[in-house]
Amino acid sequence: MYICCLMQTKPFLHTILSPGLLNLYEVSNSIVVIIDVFRATSTMATALYNGAEKIIPVAQVEDCINIGKKLNAITAGERDGKIIEGLQHGNSPAEYPREFINGKTLVLTTTNGTKLLHMALEKGASEVLTGSFPNLSAVCNHLLKTNRNVILGCSAWKNRFNLEDTLFAGAVINRIKENFTIHCDSSLMAEDMYNLHKNDMYSFIRRTTHWHRLSAFGLEKDLEYCVTPDVANILPVYEAGALIAASGN
Repeated sequence: MYICCLMQTKPFLHTILSPGLLNLYEVSNSIVVIIDVFRATSTMATALYNGAEKIIPVAQVEDCINIGKKLNAITAGERDGKIIEGLQHGNSPAEYPREFINGKTLVLTTTNGTKLLHMALEKGASEVLTGSFPNLSAVCNHLLKTNRNVILGCSAWKNRFNLEDTLFAGAVINRIKENFTIHCDSSLMAEDMYNLHKNDMYSFIRRTTHWHRLSAFGLEKDLEYCVTPDVANILPVYEAGALIAASGN
């Protein structure tokens, strides 16, 4: 008698380097990790880690203002590194310490990250969460536990490739790759870049375009924080219109 042993297939992992590429991938059966290291997803993790009740990410400024008024929530957002007129706060993680954000709702709009998040939702992602170096371990642990297809979505800069989001994708891949099938050149490149620069991250990010753009506004400490692993190690998951801290975090 022959016994057939069916080998369990590993889930697939893909990395997209820009929102402009999202339409080339099958999203509906995948977990999509929204990555916007400088600084949206770093700020989201930080606010939830410090006790925010929830974060409502919106793509449009008018929606941010209107929802903020309706919910009596904190409104925040930037365009090109500057706080938007009519909103109360910006996109700096340092603006959301526990004594300020604990128990409150934050309505947030950003240049790149919130837009990609809504694109993933519109394409029917099975789950959407956000990741950056401050919550690296929480993201990796969740992806390993769920054992489902993954798309690491780099928010980039107005659809243009950036290094910092790709470095974070590489850091995730470096930790979890043995549990996934990866036939994806952008994922291979992301991991190689991370391995090349993981020991000199603070100095390497100073060469990036986004560093030069944001450091002009005096945000150097922000940017260093955003590439520091596990300083806000919580998992933001999108549920019922808002990002909340996943249970168990």
